[in-house]
Amino acid sequence: MNVVNVPAKVTKGEDLVIILKKEYEELSILKKIYEFSPTAAQKRALRIARANRKKGDSLSLNELRRKLAIRN
Repeated sequence: MNVVNVPAKVTKGEDLVIILKKEYEELSILKKIYEFSPTAAQKRALRIARANRKKGDSLSLNELRRKLAIRN
């Protein structure tokens, strides 16, 4: 087993995690893939949806399916 001494002043008292470079690169790729930044319109729609749900103004999945089936 290899031992590495890292001075506390380098980590500024924070925890330090060491991983292989290959693993780090794989993780950094995943971060780019799964990162999501909603647009202003999406944020507004989410606020409205949350408010509607809080008021009890929402549909169950079965109700939604019925309404969609009626349209088609």
